Amino acid sequence: MSGLGLPIRSRTRKMPIRVPEDAPPSVKSISTARKQVRARRRLFHTIDYIPRVSHFDPQSDYHNFRGFFTLFWIGLFIMVVTTVLRNIKDTGHPLRVKMWSLLTANVWQLAISDLAMVVSSGLALPIQKLTRKGGNILRWYRAGILIQSLYQIAWLTLWIKWPFMLHWTWTAQVFFTLHTLTILMKVHSYAFYNGHLSETERRLSELDKPGQGSMAAAVRYPSSPARAETMNGSFEIKGEEPLSRLRDDLATELTSPLGQVTYPQNLTLGNFVDFLFCPTLCYEIEYPRTPSIRWTEVFFKALAVFGCIFLLTLTSEEFIVPVLHEASISLSSVNTWSDQALILAETTSMLLFPFMITFLLVFLVIFEYLLGAFAEITRFADRRFYSDWWNSCDWLEFSREWNIPVHHFLRRHVYFSSKAYFSAPVAMFITFLVSALAHELVMSCITKKLRGYGFLLMMLQLPIIAIQRTPLIRQAKTWNNIVFWFSMILGLSMMCALYVLV
Repeated sequence: MSGLGLPIRSRTRKMPIRVPEDAPPSVKSISTARKQVRARRRLFHTIDYIPRVSHFDPQSDYHNFRGFFTLFWIGLFIMVVTTVLRNIKDTGHPLRVKMWSLLTANVWQLAISDLAMVVSSGLALPIQKLTRKGGNILRWYRAGILIQSLYQIAWLTLWIKWPFMLHWTWTAQVFFTLHTLTILMKVHSYAFYNGHLSETERRLSELDKPGQGSMAAAVRYPSSPARAETMNGSFEIKGEEPLSRLRDDLATELTSPLGQVTYPQNLTLGNFVDFLFCPTLCYEIEYPRTPSIRWTEVFFKALAVFGCIFLLTLTSEEFIVPVLHEASISLSSVNTWSDQALILAETTSMLLFPFMITFLLVFLVIFEYLLGAFAEITRFADRRFYSDWWNSCDWLEFSREWNIPVHHFLRRHVYFSSKAYFSAPVAMFITFLVSALAHELVMSCITKKLRGYGFLLMMLQLPIIAIQRTPLIRQAKTWNNIVFWFSMILGLSMMCALYVLV
């Protein structure tokens, strides 16, 4: 019995205890309140306890962690303030000037050379017009593809060697090399997609001549789900098709996904220039666009680009270059392998945090601010340049989500092109090989050394992916994410130490 004479309900009983008719009014009130507790408001403040999980719990549906993004920038601001105060104390100046001289060197040569490189890529347009209007020999799948390939090889060779011939600093050279590779991928996608369309147009025209056009099914390539829904049938090649359906398939291939432009209406200088400015590497006849340009958004993204470049320079100047300089002096004074290995290990450990900051800043400046600014200027509506790569559990997942424009290019123009002749594993190997060669090219331009460390580490991702994809290891998602982050930061620091010091 309670103090009020109310029988206490047993914890094991599910039915409430019946209140006697002669019970005091207070007991009857409590009994009634128990029945109506959800419908009435208490006089004293009540805490509602319901079954739920914390925000960081794997089963939580909460995904808004923007406050940590703000905290990241506050942390960088604190880093800048402490660095400036330390420099004023040590040198009397807020910033060092060595890195700034690297950034300002060769500016005019870089600007003129970059403009010439971009303008020279425009030769892809007359080549496409030549293969379309030329005779049977110059058509795309005969001489056209050969002419385009030779042009791309000569173009790439010239502009990769250009900075070496002018003896540029590594900062100017790496920018120019990255831009050159970007334009190369754009030109390749533009040429090979329009070449495919020229053959499709030629075949559609041949169907108007009885007995001359081929009745084989239109070859269907994997595409986005939205585009795939507009195509009839599957992606398989069938033996024969009715003439009307074949015409429809070929005409659909010549029409943009939005249905407003048809090949060859896109073979104009304006369309080519627009594609060069659009933040994508895969050419389409037409892209979805936003209604207008938000110039305030362009301004803030441009401001963020310069802010990130400032932070990257500060991080390199204060936390990377001095460590490498000191390590270089230490290595020159030791002779044994054990001492050299110890210095390399210590240098790598001291570069871990600076390279983590550098990695995140490079991601933000390229995929959030630079591409976002160009998307706003061109009104390019599809702005999914990255996914949640920070949750990656293996390197294959990271490669798909870290850099979506490059992933789309490699999947479309390397993987599926290779898969037409080889098996899926071989096509994947070729895709990783092309990506590894491109990364090694960039590293050799930065350090002006051809060592192959980056190429080797990237190719080692293939067996690592095979291990991570096994059922036993794949289910340990948290552990795999830890391994991903640790190997990413360690790999960047180790490559830097090896390329610069060895």
